[in-house]
Amino acid sequence: MTKADIVAAIQAQLGLPRRATAAVVDDLIEIVKDTLVAGEQVKISGFGTFAVRTKKARQGRNPRTGEAVTIPARKSLSFKPSQVLRRMLNRLD
Repeated sequence: MTKADIVAAIQAQLGLPRRATAAVVDDLIEIVKDTLVAGEQVKISGFGTFAVRTKKARQGRNPRTGEAVTIPARKSLSFKPSQVLRRMLNRLD
């Protein structure tokens, strides 16, 4: 599902103009990004939690040459689904 698909689905449910719906979706995405960049979690009830995790620097190996390489520390985004979403995904019908 793309952002355009999300806009179309919300527009169909709410009956708002396409431009207004796209603006709301864009604003939501910007708020989520800004919150994550600030180092805070984004919790969406019934859906899950987005969080930024810091990974430590570590030693790796170049598979072609076998040379040891230091992989620098970095931040990564993680998502933990809520129990509600997890149950919906694992429901056996």
